[in-house]
Amino acid sequence: MFQGMLSKQIPAISLLAGATVWGLFWYPYRVLGLLGMSGWISLTLSYGAALVFGLIFFRRAILSTRFSWMLVWIGLSAGLCNIGYVLAMLNGEVMRVLLLFYLAPFWTVLLARLLLGERLAARGYLVILFSLAGAVVMLWSPGRGSIFPKNDAEWLGLGAGFLFALSNVLAKLGQDCSIEARSASVSAGVVVAGLVFELFQPSGWSGFSPDALVLLAIMGMVILAVNMAMQYGLTHTPANRAIVILLFELVVAAVSSYFLAGEAMRFQEWAGGAMIVAASLLSGKMKAG
Repeated sequence: MFQGMLSKQIPAISLLAGATVWGLFWYPYRVLGLLGMSGWISLTLSYGAALVFGLIFFRRAILSTRFSWMLVWIGLSAGLCNIGYVLAMLNGEVMRVLLLFYLAPFWTVLLARLLLGERLAARGYLVILFSLAGAVVMLWSPGRGSIFPKNDAEWLGLGAGFLFALSNVLAKLGQDCSIEARSASVSAGVVVAGLVFELFQPSGWSGFSPDALVLLAIMGMVILAVNMAMQYGLTHTPANRAIVILLFELVVAAVSSYFLAGEAMRFQEWAGGAMIVAASLLSGKMKAG
């Protein structure tokens, strides 16, 4: 009985594990920045390492998957999402960019209804609104002005949130493709987007560092494992519920920045984080209407 209950929770646990890792992943990227590597270069190389490891360990499953345009769209949306997010964080006000990015649950409601036919009951909409309210409580400050984007970085943050929601919905829509193939398409999408962006930018890497290469290899392995877990979770979880669970990343990022970077957490952030955690727990009650 216990095993049966646990097996039903594995998709949610997979998503929570993914959200936890992504909430911590800002730190190794910051370390790579100290080693002379720009944000988009470190992102491109770490996902490139994940792609290589994926082809090594899951070559048969990946290569045996029939070509599908859905894999292309998943990779494209994920790649543009990651590059847009990094550029927004590098060039914009972090808290405003995060607030706009975490409007993703709103986009998910629309996309899941349009592409998946998921229709939420009233309780589901309340959970979505509660999770969004938690993000606003955590990130919003009246002194920062309007919630609407006011510069290119903030528009990138908003667009990245939309693409994040789109890639998650497409992963659900493309569940006929293997988890390994979808994971590889995400990594490939980030690599392609990063390489294209690099063509129009000055070099983002000041030189080779053995420490950086070791860290990139470790990050590649972690990204591969997390992508696999995320694709499994997204396959077996309604898109609207998944996006609420993934908001847990924001809570982990706030707590990790407190312990790893000494950034103080205010009562406002604790309260907003508690709302997001509560919404994640309540998301199990979300039903289609």
